Amino acid sequence: MNRRKVIGWLTAGVVVLAYIVWPGGQSGDDSAPIIVTIERGLIENTVTATGTMEPGHWVDVGAQVSGQLRTLAVDVGSFVDEGDFLAEIDASVQANRVEASRASLEAEKAQLSARMAAVELARSNLRRQRDLIEKNLTSQTDLDGAVNQLAAAESTLAELHSRILSGSANLASDEAQLAYSQIYAPMTGTVVAVFAIAGQTLNAVQQVPTIMRIADLTTMIVRADVSEADVGQLRVAMPAYFGTLGGGDRRWHGTVEQILPTPNIVNNVVFYPVLFSVSNEDGVLLPEMTAQVFFVVESVAAVLKVPVGALHYSDGRSNVATVRVVGDEGEQAPRQVTLGVTDRISREVIDGLAEGERVIAGIHDSNRYRAQDME
Repeated sequence: MNRRKVIGWLTAGVVVLAYIVWPGGQSGDDSAPIIVTIERGLIENTVTATGTMEPGHWVDVGAQVSGQLRTLAVDVGSFVDEGDFLAEIDASVQANRVEASRASLEAEKAQLSARMAAVELARSNLRRQRDLIEKNLTSQTDLDGAVNQLAAAESTLAELHSRILSGSANLASDEAQLAYSQIYAPMTGTVVAVFAIAGQTLNAVQQVPTIMRIADLTTMIVRADVSEADVGQLRVAMPAYFGTLGGGDRRWHGTVEQILPTPNIVNNVVFYPVLFSVSNEDGVLLPEMTAQVFFVVESVAAVLKVPVGALHYSDGRSNVATVRVVGDEGEQAPRQVTLGVTDRISREVIDGLAEGERVIAGIHDSNRYRAQDME
């Protein structure tokens, strides 16, 4: 029995000792302060948002005449210069109209010389009747008849001139409609969308059917959705930059050009579109790409930085805080510092700390992390 008691006490002692010595034991204290050195660097106070790419300038190319799309000379991704041939619509109906209008106009013009001769003849007859009436060799009735004949001839000639002008206008209109069957690029750019295929019948009676869209991709517009909580910090001409999912560490820079007052509401969250443009000469940016946008509210470079975790506010003043400074021998002492611009990680030190000094930025509890690892 005594041996069993001794063994029991020894076993209990070993368990207690193991519990104390083991890092997860309650008596162990592996907590250690996180000490950082005050250094200089860049601090940016930014508003972040998600945006998408849009072409800086684009135009929809449509059909102004009805008919079958006979030829489509480009495809999505094709680069075109202004004036390049894009497509052709079957224009047999328009061509027949042009021929009919031209023939009608030529017929009207053919009558012009005869009508002009009739006017000249009526004028000569009137002059002769006036000479005869002065010599009492004709009657007043004959003179009046000559006046009426001249007026009728001139009226017929004027009517013919009007018909010729109208015919010329109709011919020009029909020729323009015929020319519309040949579609050319209205601008230099890239074909970003094609909405029709060769062989498709286009009806341009009620609305202009869109065949394709051409966009200038050398300049891109970034449309960022900024929440209503942050949009009040933005202003026109403020600097902004963004990165893309596939762009690595590359940043594109611009300045805010527009803050649109019409919101987009997504899941009861209000966003306002903010727009700015960037150069895209190398063609890396494409329409509908996603961008992580940063609007720079404040920015300071080469300033002393202190982690926000090291700051303790006691008097409610956001620009004054207390830090614990660590000396060369490990001693700690509180010190008041004056602060400036902040981002979400660091804050500018205006006064109270020097470069190279060390401060406590938090407590590293190794027991907690070991217990989490064990779990």
